[in-house]
Amino acid sequence: MSQVSLFAVVAGLGLVACSPSSFTTQVQGEATVPANTTGAPTLLNAFPAISSFAALDFNENQDFKNRDVTKDEVTRVEVKSLSLKVLSPNDQGFDFLDSLEAVARAGDRESRFAGRDGIAGLGLNPPNPTLTLKADGSVDLRPYVAAPTMAIILRGSGRLPEREVRLQATVVLEVEGGLL
Repeated sequence: MSQVSLFAVVAGLGLVACSPSSFTTQVQGEATVPANTTGAPTLLNAFPAISSFAALDFNENQDFKNRDVTKDEVTRVEVKSLSLKVLSPNDQGFDFLDSLEAVARAGDRESRFAGRDGIAGLGLNPPNPTLTLKADGSVDLRPYVAAPTMAIILRGSGRLPEREVRLQATVVLEVEGGLL
């Protein structure tokens, strides 16, 4: 092999070794929507908080640790999916919920990154249906992930269900950063 060819191979390998890597990670949590105890239709004024989404520090995320990547090394974070699944009661649908939006917050900044309207009419019937929110284009959550802590907040409207409903939320993120 000539010196020029050898140099080209070594240079190419060097560029590949220094290129940013990409991986997915997910955060998961639960929320409980309280039951309507009045018997009369009652508006759902606030979607319940998901406590595990309140103070996210991605330096503590296992996928970041496995890749040996810190949140400061991240160059881009994009939401791949956000879903809500009814855990209980298993015969409950999403007919009580009209709209839902997901917001990333760090300090006094926030950005909406996903949402869904007309949920009650989607026919997401039991048992244990899953609702998928639609991502708002390619919102880059990097400034939020790189912050000391960030929160993911769900805001919704609808009516309180007849029975208490326990939901599981899952957010899957595509992360670019670090080195291969």
